[in-house]
Amino acid sequence: MKLAILGASYLQVPLIKKANQMGLETHVFAWEEGAVGKELASYFYPISILDKEAIYQKCKKIGIHGITTIATDIAMPTVNYVAKELNLIGNSLEATLISTDKYEMRKALSSKNIPCPRFSFYEVDNFQNGESFEFPLIVKPTDRSGSRGVSKVNSIAEANLAIRKALDNSINKRVIVEEFINGKNEFSVECISFKGEIFPLVVTDKVTTGTPYFCELEHHQPAQISDESKNRIFQLTIDSLNALGLVNGASHTEIILDENDNLHIVEVAGRMGGDFIGSHLVELSTGFDFLKATVDVALGCFNYDKYVFPKKNEFSGVYFLSGQKGKIIDVIYKTEEFPEVVDIKGLIEIGDNIDGIVDGSDKRIGYVIYSSKIARPLVNPSKVLNIVIN
Repeated sequence: MKLAILGASYLQVPLIKKANQMGLETHVFAWEEGAVGKELASYFYPISILDKEAIYQKCKKIGIHGITTIATDIAMPTVNYVAKELNLIGNSLEATLISTDKYEMRKALSSKNIPCPRFSFYEVDNFQNGESFEFPLIVKPTDRSGSRGVSKVNSIAEANLAIRKALDNSINKRVIVEEFINGKNEFSVECISFKGEIFPLVVTDKVTTGTPYFCELEHHQPAQISDESKNRIFQLTIDSLNALGLVNGASHTEIILDENDNLHIVEVAGRMGGDFIGSHLVELSTGFDFLKATVDVALGCFNYDKYVFPKKNEFSGVYFLSGQKGKIIDVIYKTEEFPEVVDIKGLIEIGDNIDGIVDGSDKRIGYVIYSSKIARPLVNPSKVLNIVIN
């Protein structure tokens, strides 16, 4: 069988490898620059993942049996356009538009009484606060993920500056300003869906830099919460996916628990979570082969009952080394001292100059992924991956 995969960055490599292991013929589309998955693909095409018509024509000629991607929102319109044109499994174009634009998403969730922050929409940096929001507020592009262009602001002047920066980060030049939810905890929920049936898999704990940019630093599974809280989170996630019409494939839902124990939907993505959450952590903590399930859905042969969860009381997580500024003078790996580490990598080279966090974008310089019988076994991941900066 032939599977089209959009993207060839390091985030897509686990998907390409999984499809290869499943004996599939992989047809990978991406710009050549940074396409580290190119050599793993059966066939590679240097076509932008945004060029949906070109990819559709190529996939039609190839005769693909499914199309998918992981960890990226910008590929989803092309994935589902091609799926629709070729009568393959995917989500509707309407659901795709709603789930890849935070403004449209907020409107859809609010119309179904799903709890989420109040919001307003901007295409110019002219914040007047006609909605009478109380500061602080969050400003974000409507069409980016991974905290790109996100800022917390405390005044009209800061809001206008943040809107301008968010517009610069937005592909479609659209921004929302929304009320700030003072969160006690932040979670994400990983699900797989097939023909309208939704299967929640696990709740993930998230750790960020906090104000003002909220860059993500750590993810841990399963979240250390009660069964009652987990069930509440799962139900809200299912309600949100149904409200957005995301009926097929992996999904990644971000939720805040506020100081009064109320849940709020932050974002819902109709694709697998990035930052190795979907590609690595889910299987490490639960035993559920999330990558295979995502491929099976795309091919139209998913059967949840054939999947098993062999692992019990397992924990997994990822730490990102980031925020530092200066010149890289050495990268030292110490994995032999930490048997919990299953993957580790520096994302920079000796001699590189890094800028740290600038305007909400964070140059990650490395990551450490663990699997353990205990929660959060690594107190200081820099002891495992020591990146020396001058």
